[in-house]
Amino acid sequence: MSDKSEIMVKVCGLTDVREAKYLNRYKIDFAGFVLFFPKSKRNISIEKAEEIMEVLDRNIKKVAVVVSPDEEQIGHINNSYFDYIQIHGKIEEHVLEKVEKPVLKAFNVDDMDSFARYSSNSKIAGYVFDAAEPGSGKAFDWDILKKIERDGKLFVLAGGLNPSNVKKAVDFVGPDMVDVSSGVEKADGFGKDAEKIKKFAEQVRNKF
Repeated sequence: MSDKSEIMVKVCGLTDVREAKYLNRYKIDFAGFVLFFPKSKRNISIEKAEEIMEVLDRNIKKVAVVVSPDEEQIGHINNSYFDYIQIHGKIEEHVLEKVEKPVLKAFNVDDMDSFARYSSNSKIAGYVFDAAEPGSGKAFDWDILKKIERDGKLFVLAGGLNPSNVKKAVDFVGPDMVDVSSGVEKADGFGKDAEKIKKFAEQVRNKF
């Protein structure tokens, strides 16, 4: 189990330059940008992501978040300023071979049967464990994660986390990083809320 003081925080689904400033203010560790996925209200272009990344503190790792990407999309990400690529869904072997960034492979409760296939791949730098509906704000049964052996790769907990439940999640799962999106959004669901980001980070870092 990770020490609370070392647990990192990732805020996903940035859509605006102002949100980058919130992450800088509260020393968030990772920032995620949803690309090539029009179904998501958080989907933005690479150009918009680069505009936001320009404002981010250089110590914040930048993550391209994609769903079942193709070679063309991977090429665009390879040529951009991202530090990591987070992949949901499936990725063909020939496409994965083209990836030049460390990969965070996302799994939800419905596709854990593919875990072994990805965990043995050297391109995989970590795992993101999410709910059945990523981005829905719904949590899942964390007991599932107790069966997964830690192998030194980043162990990231996502899915329905918010300032009210993240401390409990950290105590129960002991992840290397917690990942939040809808849990720190404004009441109307559009855009991040600075105060919620602050409270979330404080709960994780045990400063409340």
